[in-house]
Amino acid sequence: MTNKDTHIENELSFTRFDQMSEKYPDNTAVLYLGEKFSYKRLRNLSERFAGALNNMGIQKGDKVLLYIPNCIQWVIAYLGIQKAGAILVPVSPIYTSHEIEYMIKNSGAKTIICTDTNFGYVKEIFEPANLKRAIVTNLVDLLPPWKRYLGVLFDKIPHGKVEYDDKVLSFRSLLKSEPLNIDIEIDPVKDLSYILYTGGTTGFPKGVPGNHAGSTSYINDVTYTVAGDHLKEGNDVYIGINPLFHIMALGLFMAIGLNKGNMTVLMPVPHVDAILESIQRHKVRWFLGVPALYRMILENDRQSQYDLSSLTYCFCGGDVLPEKVHNRFKERCNIPIYQVYGSTEVGHVTYSKIGTEPSSGSIGYPLKSRECIVVDPVTLECVEDGENGELFVTSEHSIKEYYDRPDETERTYIKVNDKLYCRMGDFVSCKPDGELVYMERSADIIKHKGYRVSASEIEATLQDHPTVINACVIGIPDEKVGERIKAIVVLKEDARGVGGVELIKFCGERLASYKVPGYIEFRDMLPKSKVGKLLRREVRDDEKRKMSKETRKV
Repeated sequence: MTNKDTHIENELSFTRFDQMSEKYPDNTAVLYLGEKFSYKRLRNLSERFAGALNNMGIQKGDKVLLYIPNCIQWVIAYLGIQKAGAILVPVSPIYTSHEIEYMIKNSGAKTIICTDTNFGYVKEIFEPANLKRAIVTNLVDLLPPWKRYLGVLFDKIPHGKVEYDDKVLSFRSLLKSEPLNIDIEIDPVKDLSYILYTGGTTGFPKGVPGNHAGSTSYINDVTYTVAGDHLKEGNDVYIGINPLFHIMALGLFMAIGLNKGNMTVLMPVPHVDAILESIQRHKVRWFLGVPALYRMILENDRQSQYDLSSLTYCFCGGDVLPEKVHNRFKERCNIPIYQVYGSTEVGHVTYSKIGTEPSSGSIGYPLKSRECIVVDPVTLECVEDGENGELFVTSEHSIKEYYDRPDETERTYIKVNDKLYCRMGDFVSCKPDGELVYMERSADIIKHKGYRVSASEIEATLQDHPTVINACVIGIPDEKVGERIKAIVVLKEDARGVGGVELIKFCGERLASYKVPGYIEFRDMLPKSKVGKLLRREVRDDEKRKMSKETRKV
């Protein structure tokens, strides 16, 4: 390791941002809806927010649930929560009340930060979830008054009705507090930085705890090893499109942007024309997208009108990029798309090497702080180079358990040769030089629009319906979204008048929109093993055979 990579265990996740705010105080840290937030201003706002949290009695180790989309308030809250020694619990802003109630109770969060547009969900579960307070904001709260006025005048700003009191507080008003003026001792290894939620094999999302040293380890890898001299400290531009509650997007935002004194153009909603206009106007060089976003850009009938010549380093995460999309984008912009791979449990794991053309199906090379092995999932023996096996990942910096879920921990974290590894559920092969090539994924994981969706979670939701006795959820390959979500359902014999529309609506009331099945098929029975375990892979393979036959007929 270089000197820049040392002292991880003594470094907090916001340390380098603070250093950049002293070195480049007047540089723009975040450009949000046309408003520039300098490093000095962003640090001041985050420390005021930390002070407000402290004044409210939020102490070190308390959990704060962040339930808002990409916006400057997300960044302020993230930094402020960390500086106050509290624990960030970021969740998707499109989760339903059913989902966030579980996460609030599981994490023990007593404070939630939301927008006025999703406050209705919060109000619905405020008492049952035993919340103490809600901090509410609007996407344009920190824009100049004249911009807010024009937005209201032309009805361009979504807003919701909120009645403020001693338990429902305004985000903007909290920024009038004095900056945090006490030193809070935070141990980068022992103290948690965040709890992120991911799909569970038993139907409930799993909380993934992370400490400051864990996130710093892979962020430093990206900053100093992957980007290295390609990154222009204090004079570079990154565009943040993917949701910051996702570990991939947050990691790149810190590694390329805030930790190097650079500007991030933060997009609240991934509108393609707005993205292309921002790239052209601000000479964006660094870009992260999911396959669906790259496809949307290429299929936009106005994309040829934009000057994208500033784009230099483009990455793709969330799923393996189809070769056809990669080739079309390279033809359009004359640069390759580099692959990124990781997970909520272990953070960023592999990256393509900048300057080297990624091979077909490659997910890149392991980062220095991550150790990868490819094993036979039954024997747990490492397979030979070039052979297909399940990817296991470990790191001395990562926490190897789920939050208050020992059953899930036992399923996922496996000891191999006296080391505890996280089994990724993805099957890969390893080339002699260490490059990993994606082969297939576990039948439980569906990649839909860049999200890792747990089939088990959707199945458990369907089985909550009074007429459903069994359900199997699978991913159907689709060029535009990666995989479409299909549910195969068995109803009770006396069920009457229940159709796919009703069950889809039932799921929509309990799950985020990207988890809801696109269509439902009814069957009399589903295949199971001798011990009663659902054979999801068998159903999935059967669907593939059907699709293959239909393709041949065409």
